[in-house]
Amino acid sequence: MNAPQVLTLPDTQSLPDTRRLAIQRVGVKDVRYPVTIRARDGATQGVLATFSMYVGLAHDVKGTHMSRFVEVLEGAREPLDLDGFRSLFDRMLARLGARTGQLEMRFTYFLKKSAPVSGVESLLDYDAVWRAKRDEAAFRTTVTVSAPVTSLCPCSKSISDYGAHNQRSRITIAAEVENGEVGIDELARIAEDEASCEIWGLLKRPDEKWVTERAYDNPKFVEDLVRGIALALCHDPRIGRFRVASENFESIHNHSAYAEIEGTGAARPS
Repeated sequence: MNAPQVLTLPDTQSLPDTRRLAIQRVGVKDVRYPVTIRARDGATQGVLATFSMYVGLAHDVKGTHMSRFVEVLEGAREPLDLDGFRSLFDRMLARLGARTGQLEMRFTYFLKKSAPVSGVESLLDYDAVWRAKRDEAAFRTTVTVSAPVTSLCPCSKSISDYGAHNQRSRITIAAEVENGEVGIDELARIAEDEASCEIWGLLKRPDEKWVTERAYDNPKFVEDLVRGIALALCHDPRIGRFRVASENFESIHNHSAYAEIEGTGAARPS
């Protein structure tokens, strides 16, 4: 079989545009792609990530080259840490010939945890997002982690003769990383330390007793959760702006309690 003839095809998206309207973000959204994540200790973990990749388009260019975004992913075979993710973003801008853009990678990350009494090990899943963004003003890298925890109501404990209502809570921390690397495990630990109690994938009966009593001895309002985490982030020299949110899925109501706080870490003076 003969090789197909090489054809010269028109490059329509490279034609000029006369409407003089720049586009801030154009690209591909929700591209699922396998990636290997490298943790701070060098351990690696394979994840299925969802990428959204955008660049800014000049006012006089008709369209961007959509296929080049996927080409960038095809070249990203090495394990990624946060610095590697930043390099991937730089390669995206270079490949698309853009000065501004945004790269977002969403994935589920698993941490191995040991139960508090029995020591039995299990994996717990955390939702994570890495985002790199460059606009005309600045370059920013943001790490977002969503951690499930337990919270116990201080008011319920104070007014009840026995027991107190508790609920599953989801804490989300989004932190701009100004210096170095901030691990997913670090942000998850900050969230869990401020909860009434952290949770595990596998518990034995002695562990269940421990977590029940731990939560009872450590009641937290939703406001307590976000304030405690914000204080911890304020003193981190690697973190600039941050946002902390907690949603408590109430066990005695058919609605959630919610709190959100924004602040500035030690890396960026307020």
